[in-house]
Amino acid sequence: MSLGILGLKVGMTQIYDDQGIAIPVTVVEAGPCTVVALRRPEIEKYTALVLGFGKVKPSRLNKPLQGVFKSAGVEPKRWLREFRVDDVAGFEVGQTIDVSIFEVGEVVDVTGTSKGKGYAGVMKRHGFGGGPASHGASLFHRRSGSSGANSFPSHVFKGKTMPGRMGNERVTVKNLSIVAIDKENNLLLIKGAIPGPRNGLVVVRKKEG
Repeated sequence: MSLGILGLKVGMTQIYDDQGIAIPVTVVEAGPCTVVALRRPEIEKYTALVLGFGKVKPSRLNKPLQGVFKSAGVEPKRWLREFRVDDVAGFEVGQTIDVSIFEVGEVVDVTGTSKGKGYAGVMKRHGFGGGPASHGASLFHRRSGSSGANSFPSHVFKGKTMPGRMGNERVTVKNLSIVAIDKENNLLLIKGAIPGPRNGLVVVRKKEG
């Protein structure tokens, strides 16, 4: 259970440290986020913050969501996410959460939705080697080969690596370090790659413990 922030993946670049070594970084436009609601143990049976991020027209929200923002007295937000925390003391509805909650060198976990690559075969999706390219191999160059058992148990087991939709999945990359913070522009420079396309929503969480 740890606090975090919502943001948009801007893209990748590189910066240089004091020794002139290039460091690949991903730029994330993180926040500012608004506290929309507080989850308390006496009501919801758990403790969490509900953060909102991104501008949206009220007409694009359904009536229940419009009621949530109206009762909270905050501007409508495009995305809402819960962050489980140990205690909500010190937080209040309408409070702003920005990149100042992080420090340079801090280790974080980043969650996003990976790029969708459509329907893919086993060579692209799972790294299969494919069949032989010659010596009588007909129409078997990129196929997966046999996938089932014999008369017993007579079915394909769950989890078998087969062709199918590739990407467009929730992915979390752990133990990434923050290289630099631009508080004026609400930017986090995170070492390494994070999931998702440009302008894709990501969640940056502080490392537990």
